[in-house]
Amino acid sequence: MIDDPIVEEIRAHRQAHAARFNYDLDAIFAAVVEREKSSSRQVINRPSRRIHEPLKAEILPLSIQPRITTAH
Repeated sequence: MIDDPIVEEIRAHRQAHAARFNYDLDAIFAAVVEREKSSSRQVINRPSRRIHEPLKAEILPLSIQPRITTAH
């Protein structure tokens, strides 16, 4: 595999950042939330995406679903 210096630099920064918080995800998240609060930038919270609702054909019993045939 080819070593990419940009990827290596990002990994080093990520490692150093995690080490600052003793690899504690709760502490990292709390720091992110605190940084968002102290920032002058607007933070946008978007609603969750809806789960795919099945099409009517997907919920019909197999005996009612139309049959697809192929011509020979």
